[in-house]
Amino acid sequence: MPRPSILLAILPALVGTPAAAATVLDPVGDFLPSYVFDHDPDLDVTSFSVDFNDATDTFLLGASLAGAVDLSEAGFYVIGVNTGTGAIDPFGDIGNGNVTFDQVIVLQKDGSVNLGDATLVGNVFTISVPLSLLPTTGADPQAYGFNLWPRYGATLGGNEQISDFAPNNALLTVNGVVPEPATWLTMLLGFGLAGAALRF
Repeated sequence: MPRPSILLAILPALVGTPAAAATVLDPVGDFLPSYVFDHDPDLDVTSFSVDFNDATDTFLLGASLAGAVDLSEAGFYVIGVNTGTGAIDPFGDIGNGNVTFDQVIVLQKDGSVNLGDATLVGNVFTISVPLSLLPTTGADPQAYGFNLWPRYGATLGGNEQISDFAPNNALLTVNGVVPEPATWLTMLLGFGLAGAALRF
């Protein structure tokens, strides 16, 4: 059995180690009601992950889709990045007003990407992006928010081209999903009620 002094010595290291990566799972077939095109499996996100390597100052983004990427059907993948300002928020009319960003990474179905390096095999892709290509507008890199949305078609059009969001109406950071403002309020009320209950 480990000695208590050893456990006490390593406990701060275990508790103080921040999460380096986060993944959000997304249900199969949850196409947006506003999406008006074919329900192609490669436009349906099933998972999205964000990792940040402090040693190399590099983000690693990854996703899986409900089906292998089909090059015969036009489409591409956009990852919005909130590096602090979150100045762009165009999705309120389709129920995703909390998806804010100030920079974008665009991955084409052929594997070409506007920032960093991408690998796309079957229904999975990864994108490695140096922090230097995503300069901060006020946030610490560990607090950058990310959201992935596939788009139907070969060119940028209206919101009806967006098939899915991951995460839904929120942002993913290396520490997990950033709750919506309403969720924060509910959590704070819950903490307050729990605190009040403990007093009595």
